[in-house]
Amino acid sequence: MKRYINILIITVLAGFFSCSDDFLTNSPTEQQAAGEPATEGAILSNLAATYQILLFDSYADNNYNSLVLMSDLRSDDIFKGGGDAGDQHQLYLLSLFTTTPQENINGLWNIYYSGLARANNVITSCENAVGFETDADIKKLNQYKAEAHFLRAYYTHWLWKFWGNIPYFEEPLSEPPYMTRQYTADEIYAEIMQDIDVATTDGWLPMSMTGANTGRINRAAALMLKARVVMYQKDESRYAEVTADMAEIINSNEYELLDDFAAMWLDENEFSKESIFEVNHLPEGKTWANGWQGYGTNLPAFISPNGLNTGNETGDFKGGWGFGPVRLSTWDIYEAGDTRREGSINKWEPDQYTARFQDTGLFMAKYAARVGYNPQGDVDLNYCNNLRLFRYAETLLNYAELVVMQGQSPVGGITAQACLDEVRRRAFGKDSSIPATADNIKLERRRE
Repeated sequence: MKRYINILIITVLAGFFSCSDDFLTNSPTEQQAAGEPATEGAILSNLAATYQILLFDSYADNNYNSLVLMSDLRSDDIFKGGGDAGDQHQLYLLSLFTTTPQENINGLWNIYYSGLARANNVITSCENAVGFETDADIKKLNQYKAEAHFLRAYYTHWLWKFWGNIPYFEEPLSEPPYMTRQYTADEIYAEIMQDIDVATTDGWLPMSMTGANTGRINRAAALMLKARVVMYQKDESRYAEVTADMAEIINSNEYELLDDFAAMWLDENEFSKESIFEVNHLPEGKTWANGWQGYGTNLPAFISPNGLNTGNETGDFKGGWGFGPVRLSTWDIYEAGDTRREGSINKWEPDQYTARFQDTGLFMAKYAARVGYNPQGDVDLNYCNNLRLFRYAETLLNYAELVVMQGQSPVGGITAQACLDEVRRRAFGKDSSIPATADNIKLERRRE
């Protein structure tokens, strides 16, 4: 990376410590036994460990389970690719919706249950906090609680989305046989929403983070997670709430679309004005022997074309392993003049790379491998491309969808048409209005 920001995910909460050491690169100095009094140091140690899970998905417990790829594989947008059908065969099965218990995305299962357990530890620590006496102290403690409940909801919601009915626990599984009951998907939804309701408590989180706190969970991120979960569940009883939440983010004027869609994914535009929450990867720390450490991401190497002939009009892009080729039909969903097409998809000629399984000549561009984005050593595991989890464009399209497709009343004069127009104006660099119909909103979301 060209710049290093002291954010929570990497130097977690360094601003609260007198020393300047990176928080996650040191062993915790304060730990408390379950149920024992917890100092701020103990709470922060647990919170740091919980945030750390965000960095692990691309090499999850030594599995190539990047959320971007796992989600897109279940869509009509990409193929599995790679060497052949047997190369990462579990991903091929995922793309065909024929996953088996023996061949599954076990890495995500393992890291997100670890995240759930770690979040439980933070929440327990907060319940047993000592030394928080002033109003300023209580404000900090409430922020830690909100962050912990957000992270538990976030990790659990991925388990819920991928598996549906899942085991769930909020207390340590400390006695043999270390098992808990399986909850139904609807029960899990209720648990997730309880955590989100805590995370969105008024006054506990600011709408955005700045300075040394950039990268920490903010109120807008919590509201965006709420929208994703409620809309996925199709919980009509919460639609009015979520519509108001999206309007709150819009009216805050703390976020706006970045003018250049393609530039949004560059290193210099991490934590841009459009980014609500993202995972901050650094080009260091991961090794082939241990997927439970380090700060880099493997995704760029995984999805970039094999044998890319650097210098043959390839710009600053680098080669990789050839997974996730984009379908030709995906290229065709974009209109002429839509900058999101080239901002999302790299189109390579046959003499520029080595074709592999399910080749189309099209590859994902947003998180592609780039020159200067990884270090020496285990380079393919340690790209620094940040993962943008929530963007303001999604806020606008959420609002438009809720008003047009779910019949919610507009809030404060914000119209679905204005939201759709704003997204398209950025995409085309000029006014390019189309009617805010259900089909147009869904297609615009896919194009983003």
